[in-house]
Amino acid sequence: MTNIKEADHCAPPLSLIKERVERGAILTFMDVIQGSNLRADDVAILRGRHAVVTGASRGIGAAIVSTLARHGADVTLMSRNEAQLREQAVTLTKKFNGKAQAIAIDIAQPTQISAAFARAADQFGPPHILVNNAGIAAAAPIGKTDLSTWQRLMEVNLTGAFLCIREVVPAMSKGDYGRIVNIASTAGLTGYAYVAAYCAAKHGLIGLTRALARELARTAVTVNAVCPGYTDTEIVAEAVGNIVAKTGRTREQALKDLTAHNPQGRLVRPEEVAETVGWLCLPSSASITGQSIVVAGGELM
Repeated sequence: MTNIKEADHCAPPLSLIKERVERGAILTFMDVIQGSNLRADDVAILRGRHAVVTGASRGIGAAIVSTLARHGADVTLMSRNEAQLREQAVTLTKKFNGKAQAIAIDIAQPTQISAAFARAADQFGPPHILVNNAGIAAAAPIGKTDLSTWQRLMEVNLTGAFLCIREVVPAMSKGDYGRIVNIASTAGLTGYAYVAAYCAAKHGLIGLTRALARELARTAVTVNAVCPGYTDTEIVAEAVGNIVAKTGRTREQALKDLTAHNPQGRLVRPEEVAETVGWLCLPSSASITGQSIVVAGGELM
């Protein structure tokens, strides 16, 4: 007969795990792994949680939405490309048997942000998770960086995130669950030549992350930043194209220049960034807040 001590160390059966997930109990990955032969990410541990992801139509944003949907979250995709978003929402709904909606938005327009979050909440309830992924980049020497370029990068990369955060914090901070993840960059932790405006905006985003983590530390909300290095996205492909056009180098030479500071000698994959975001959004990550997590193959240590 099994004694009490042994029973305390026995893994819960899968039916109990699913029941606990459905009622919002905190589960660790070890609970899941020990309790079944399923992988941890096969269990819808975020079921019943509403996640909003900006810049969701491509690259890192699209990978993040897919990861959160796989974890069971109801997802709201936001970006300027409404047609692409709608197509993604249909695909996610079919693939993960969950709920997904698409809302077109220009993150630099404050009135559009307010309207978009009101619409999102009407459909899926107040967000439990916000991922500020929308961002743009531009490269030029400081003397050729005009004011309009500077302001546009600040509006999208920093002010837009601030406005989205302001939409969700009042309800999120009063609830029992909240995750805010800001997609920054290694450019938010160090400096790179010819991208002063981008570096300044991303440094600002990390500062916002740290301040807000302190402010919300006594609530159920965590606030973190994820800092990718050069990632295999359309933005990097465009950067490679610009290098080729301006220098006459081959694409292979240009790509080698971009990955030179990555000890692994490669571009980061969007899915690698998305998995880091997904981990930060889990119930088991409740004590992780105010951090800037680098996903860059060891570029910054």
